[in-house]
Amino acid sequence: MLTPKENLLETLRLGGRPDRLVDQYEPFVVVMNDPVRIYTSGNRVKGTRSKDRWGTTIDWPADQFAAMPHVTEDDKVLPDITRWQDYVKVPDLVSNCTDWSGARAKRETIDPKEKLVTSFMGTGIFEESHFLMGFEDALVNFLAEPEAMHELLGAIFEYRLTYARLLIDNFRPEVILSHDDWSAKHSLFMSPEVWREFLKPLYADLYAEFHDAGVIVMHHADSYLEPIVEDLVDIGVDIWQGVLPQNDIPAIQKRLGGRLTLMGGIDAAIVDRADATEAEIRAEVKRACETYGPQGHFIPCITYGMPGSIYPQVDAIISDEIGRYNARQGAPRSVPVLGA
Repeated sequence: MLTPKENLLETLRLGGRPDRLVDQYEPFVVVMNDPVRIYTSGNRVKGTRSKDRWGTTIDWPADQFAAMPHVTEDDKVLPDITRWQDYVKVPDLVSNCTDWSGARAKRETIDPKEKLVTSFMGTGIFEESHFLMGFEDALVNFLAEPEAMHELLGAIFEYRLTYARLLIDNFRPEVILSHDDWSAKHSLFMSPEVWREFLKPLYADLYAEFHDAGVIVMHHADSYLEPIVEDLVDIGVDIWQGVLPQNDIPAIQKRLGGRLTLMGGIDAAIVDRADATEAEIRAEVKRACETYGPQGHFIPCITYGMPGSIYPQVDAIISDEIGRYNARQGAPRSVPVLGA
């Protein structure tokens, strides 16, 4: 039986021969204690309101699962895109992120034959732009002030490139999980043409840096990206994590022919609810595995950009149902199948 790491690599490889569907994030150990993440996000505490290193107000109510930007007319960092250099102070990662001992110690606990060492880079280039000025202003400024938007996005790109180089040079991850959401459930936030003009070249350069260092690119976007899936291949995405079932996943699989692995397909709105029954959860996971699994290059997963579910019982049921699907296909069992 292939190890989780070997099975993942076979899933990615054109002509690969995985012996079962990958079970969500099973092959990945996401290391969250590197100094860049601690510096940029370490002050996010549930039940508090704080400011991040860019100056954006971050709100994390005690009854919510995660922190979110809180951008109003009174507290936005960037009220005038044409004067962005007067308002935006790019955090100095090189000077403030020097102690890698904790992350390296965590790395030493990971079995290199079983798992892939994975780094996390949240808040992508587009996301950072609307953290600074608000969502409406960001979208308007793509059209109203394109020159200034190009300049601002370029500065954010340089920051992200520095972030990636620090991870690569000091930590040597095998995978980088890079976040940037570009759409809602049924449509892109901007036209494909605008995305291609402003964001595609930046991500092509960023992910070329990953690949030059031998790093697998896992891009998280729990989004509808069907109109730009060929572009995801162009910019070097190896795994699109977060693929919503609102995308026509079978059509995308046929269109791409294995050039991109899709990770997601399980509808969180169905499975991750306080009142979701075990039968409902299993039915949705079974649907995803049976519909998308046979075409290959697919990893069944809840669409969130990190391991786990909001309601803790859900994740175990999802993984168990993936195991049951694999067992029905005659695959070796990596974990016991509950109730079998």
